[in-house]
Amino acid sequence: MSRDFNTVGVVGLGTMGAGIAEVLARNGIRVYGVEQNAAALNRGRAHVAHSTRRAVAKGKLSAEDAAALLDRITFTTELGDLAAADLVIEAIPERLELKRGLFQRLDAICGADTVFATNTSSLSVTEISVATSRPGRVVGIHFFNPAPVMKFVEIVRTVVTEPEVVADVEALAARLGKSPVLIGDKAGFIANALLFGYLNHAATMYEARYATREDIDAAMRLGCGLPMGPLALLDLIGVDTAYEILDTMYKQSRDRLHAPAPILKQMKTAGLLGRKVGRGFYTYEQPDVPTLVPDDQTPEGAKHAAPGRAVGRIAVVGSGTMANGIAEVCAKAGIETVQIARSKEKAEASRAAIEKSLARGVTKGRLTEQARDEALALLTSSGSLSDAADCDLVLEAVVEDLEVKTALFRELDGICKPGAVLATTTSSLPVIDCAMATSRPADVVGVHFFNPAPAMQLVEVVHTVATAPDVLTTVHELCERLGKHPVDCGDRAGFIVNALLFPYLNDAVKMLQAHYATADGIDTAMKLGCGYPMGPFELLDVVGLDVSLAIERVLYLEFREPGFAPAPLLEHLVTAGYLGRKAGRGFRDYSA
Repeated sequence: MSRDFNTVGVVGLGTMGAGIAEVLARNGIRVYGVEQNAAALNRGRAHVAHSTRRAVAKGKLSAEDAAALLDRITFTTELGDLAAADLVIEAIPERLELKRGLFQRLDAICGADTVFATNTSSLSVTEISVATSRPGRVVGIHFFNPAPVMKFVEIVRTVVTEPEVVADVEALAARLGKSPVLIGDKAGFIANALLFGYLNHAATMYEARYATREDIDAAMRLGCGLPMGPLALLDLIGVDTAYEILDTMYKQSRDRLHAPAPILKQMKTAGLLGRKVGRGFYTYEQPDVPTLVPDDQTPEGAKHAAPGRAVGRIAVVGSGTMANGIAEVCAKAGIETVQIARSKEKAEASRAAIEKSLARGVTKGRLTEQARDEALALLTSSGSLSDAADCDLVLEAVVEDLEVKTALFRELDGICKPGAVLATTTSSLPVIDCAMATSRPADVVGVHFFNPAPAMQLVEVVHTVATAPDVLTTVHELCERLGKHPVDCGDRAGFIVNALLFPYLNDAVKMLQAHYATADGIDTAMKLGCGYPMGPFELLDVVGLDVSLAIERVLYLEFREPGFAPAPLLEHLVTAGYLGRKAGRGFRDYSA
């Protein structure tokens, strides 16, 4: 028979524990908040008071409700006060021996019906539970920080957790206004298992000096719409915490991608723990303050010392969505632009599509009629590649096929004037292959726009081992004229964004394939737990499963990393023709 949890103990009143206590009390539950000494108890009380004052100031809580909330919390240093609790939630430091020791003590204090819950984010709930005489009444309730705000909760059952305990805890989560997802006891659960693999990969990318910390973070914020870049997020979480979570995950999974990047251990040992101490990947004004201050890694002035080349006329080769978007952006920026398609008919169709897009901008108030007319006056449509002859920069945006692209670059090499910059918008193919198809590899560069080009700010500027410095400056200056944010990276599969994004998506597919959680549960975890704009399966269906598989195969072939091998489930769906939204079915069915 189900029962309500009307009296709940919270042991540990740090940021997380205090937040959990506040959430419980806000929903009418009597709470006993326990800390180990008076000083820690006062800090916990201050956490709750500060949070409720902020909620009142923002109009999310009335002064009367805030006072009633605080009255429901009894602050104590005595574990014995939990003897009559229906449920005890521990939120103490993430160390197995501490949690097991606490539960052993609680086992002797609390009644036989009391449910014990751990807020661990990565430790084994099973190992914690067997320290008690009631492992069937032990469960994981993983809140996300800040607990009063974040709606997602992972409920972790072990192989011996009693079904009625799980049902009661799920009901409690719903009572608290949370969106619970029920999962098994596996290191990292859903959110951390997917998030920390990605964060670890970003730290490795930074450690290899593939890109600057600023460019890695900007790429993931602007390219994927994430609330924070991975290195800034590691600083917020705490480098030591991230190291411990990854180490725990690796010990259980033996997945090399979960082995903490060496730089994380070095930073942990050196005390560079992130925002809480004032220095991690970035340097902060003071501990626990988000304001950044310049340090020895902060970029100074222009990124490239070599002066750029003059760009007065641009050619965009291609007639697809990306080519149309780039041509529109260039014309709107006041640059004379010729869009070249395979035929005059395709060129005219592209111009019509751009005219429609510009008209939509006028209707929505994003563009004046005069600006639209000026952009169209600067745009020429052509069905002949020879019209690129007098252009200063050529942007190739044809099909993502290396043979097609290299053939095009060979042709452009014979057409374009000396000194013209030749750019490819490839998202995953090697730029150096395009460069070596010409007699001028120093003039070739990758300029990866994101779709839709008129809306997305990010551009990945990809240099090969042969790219001339002034070519990079030229592209950066062009991005500035276009109102885009350029990030620099080397010529290797996936560049920054896809190299970090697609292994994460592949991990999500492997998690689904292992029947650890449902697609809905995983999507909910990443949206509500991590603030992602889309869950991994929503995103895969939008991108296209065939496109995703092709990118993952390129990454695997480049890095030969077993963890990057495409999940068999993804390959099977593509083979079956379930390619996502465009096919009416992918990980979900869109045919209805």
